[in-house]
Amino acid sequence: VQLVESGGGLVQAGGSLRLSCAASGSILSMTTMGWYRQAPGKQRELVAAIISGSVTRYADSVKGRFTIPRDNARNTVHLQMESLKPEDTAAYYCNAVGFEATLARFDSWGQGTQVTVSS
Repeated sequence: VQLVESGGGLVQAGGSLRLSCAASGSILSMTTMGWYRQAPGKQRELVAAIISGSVTRYADSVKGRFTIPRDNARNTVHLQMESLKPEDTAAYYCNAVGFEATLARFDSWGQGTQVTVSS
């Protein structure tokens, strides 16, 4: 299963960005789709995830500012980021977990997209 991300870039503090992640391949079912981020010198951390198509989970640092809408029919997930802060600067990675048509489990990552928030 391949994940293709788009939508990163440079934005001023207080601004907005929308990331998108499209999954392709022989997908039978998607268990979880989510976004992680990794800033220089820091560990990769969960930003937001959507589980079984409806249950959402957010890092405390982004609650109230980020949302994770998903298009189930297109195996696409977005990360809508509002009120961005300089500390949101990081490489953002899409992750998807589920089962292929062969019943093999997959756990795929996108290539990452950079988000830079200037103060």
